[in-house]
Amino acid sequence: MFVRQKKNNSGSISIQIISKTGGKYKVVETIGCSSIDNEIKQLLQQANDRLLELEPNLFDFAEYVSKKQKLTNKDMRVIGDELIFGKLFKDIGCSNIPLAQLKDQEIFKALVISRLLYPGSKLYLIDYYHIYKKQKIDKNRIYRFLDTIYKDDLKIQIEECIFNHTKKIMNNTIKVTFYDVTTLYFESESEDDLRRIGFSKEGKLNRPQIQLGLFTTLQGYPLSFEVYEGNKYEGHTLIDVLLKFQNKFNLSSKPIVVADRGMLNNDNIAYLQNNEYKYILAARIKNLPNDLKEQIANLSFIDDGTIHTLEISKELNYKDKNNNKQSLNTKQRLILSYSSKRAKKDKYTRTKALEKIKEKLSCNITKSDLKLSYYAKYLDVDDKCSIKYSLNESKIVEDEKLDGIKGFITNDFTLTPNEVIEHYQNQYDIEKAFRISKTDLKIRPIYHRLEHRIKAHILISFVSYAIYKEFERKIKTSNLDIKFKLTFDHIKTMYGYKSIFGVEPLEMDEIQQQIYNAIYSK
Repeated sequence: MFVRQKKNNSGSISIQIISKTGGKYKVVETIGCSSIDNEIKQLLQQANDRLLELEPNLFDFAEYVSKKQKLTNKDMRVIGDELIFGKLFKDIGCSNIPLAQLKDQEIFKALVISRLLYPGSKLYLIDYYHIYKKQKIDKNRIYRFLDTIYKDDLKIQIEECIFNHTKKIMNNTIKVTFYDVTTLYFESESEDDLRRIGFSKEGKLNRPQIQLGLFTTLQGYPLSFEVYEGNKYEGHTLIDVLLKFQNKFNLSSKPIVVADRGMLNNDNIAYLQNNEYKYILAARIKNLPNDLKEQIANLSFIDDGTIHTLEISKELNYKDKNNNKQSLNTKQRLILSYSSKRAKKDKYTRTKALEKIKEKLSCNITKSDLKLSYYAKYLDVDDKCSIKYSLNESKIVEDEKLDGIKGFITNDFTLTPNEVIEHYQNQYDIEKAFRISKTDLKIRPIYHRLEHRIKAHILISFVSYAIYKEFERKIKTSNLDIKFKLTFDHIKTMYGYKSIFGVEPLEMDEIQQQIYNAIYSK
């Protein structure tokens, strides 16, 4: 066997291992192709190393044995990233995505895995390759890859792999889906069609941002995502995401949609109702109609966990997809639960707000002071001659009666009140998904400027999160006696050494072996 350089019609060079049998040449293995000199040299070195693995001779073996006793740092490799997360990358099905060439698949996998263990900018991937893989990669190669990865057909195929894997671990049934939106800001101050200044959930005022809408299962396993401009009202994203989600995966039975109160608008509720979706949404108890608030205030909430259910029938006014006004008769259940801890928090929040209002009243209060104050409802305005404000004590008393009560609205009459509450409270897992993405995976701040590169960054982070959740699931089911966060440190210290037979792993410590067993167990 020998190494061959084959020039392609595109001008690139393919590096192949060739065998000759009976006068005929056969391609044993294609190592990769490139048109960049440094990468071609790298591929040639990989090919020669691979050739020694496939066809070692006595001289090579003797040389290897003689060198084995004097290993250097150049011989050492970190193998935990590939050994653990490379395996999960393959299990989820991401290695089957038909990218342009083998080198692109390697870059895709490296970008995904490095975000789990060594998160940073895309240019950090150059250091990751150099330090941990003893390889060089050109930054232009990384950016060229980012320019090609975010295409509609590739995004759909990647989402399908992750959706199918999630569905498999959920026993092929997606009963409940969670939807939520978060904002991701940019360091730059310039706006464009996607990066827009809007309401920031991260408190980054006057910073352009994008919005990320994420669908997960009850347990926080990822299903699908969409990216929106930063100034879009989050309630307007739900229908768009749901339509795309249903069209992509053609679900035989529609799941229950769970979302926070930001999605609670008439247009969304009407769409869900008209399209036969069951939903669970948080209700703003203190913003409900007065007659309903009075009915709730007359209920008895004594102990933690007290639950009441009210049935609501009303006419819903909304606008259809053509912006025409419509009405819909709806029947809903309002599930109410009480918590003394929540009651203390409500009382504390109101007391602090009233202290600030009273301080303002003693000086000079203006309309601008009330624009962002939810508790402006406690004030009466006397504007006969000059504007004067006074506290409305009856409104304060009415507000106190609703302390500690949380509401959930649903059109599903088959679920028990406890099931409704439990489903909604599991929304913590999607909030955890955003928290993991922003902290562990360092999805933000985003340094890209071009829209397709921004979306490529989100796509890579989405795959990384899917692998993170699968890793978390396998570790939990193995009952490993170690803090989850520390498993990453043990993976980073899984080493091997370079030999003519490839990279030979060093003996693992007890925890590393347990992690390995958890990932490779069926």
